[in-house]
Amino acid sequence: QVQLVESGGGLVQAGGSLRLSCVASGTFTTIYDMGWYRQGPGKQRELVASISRGGDINYADSVKGRFAISRDNAKNTVYLQMNSLKPEDTAVYYCNAGTALRDYWGQGTQVTVSS
Repeated sequence: QVQLVESGGGLVQAGGSLRLSCVASGTFTTIYDMGWYRQGPGKQRELVASISRGGDINYADSVKGRFAISRDNAKNTVYLQMNSLKPEDTAVYYCNAGTALRDYWGQGTQVTVSS
């Protein structure tokens, strides 16, 4: 079992920055891919960014050049640095982590960007 706890969400003005963190704990051997997803009001959950254990990274086109994902394997932690935030980035952001058996989800953290 893996428990994921996100932190770092909040309210920020457009153009501002936030840094999300997600720590994985529990009983597991190896976490492979980690990532961030988001679900805005009335929208489906979508991938924001993902990073493999080896450091391969994917970004949604809408956040390229503004967001940066990173991870610390020793701490089982993944980060999302969000810069130049826009009102359309407003959403609940969810951490995702995959082991050899299944994927796990965090409870989500709210990010609200005011115009």
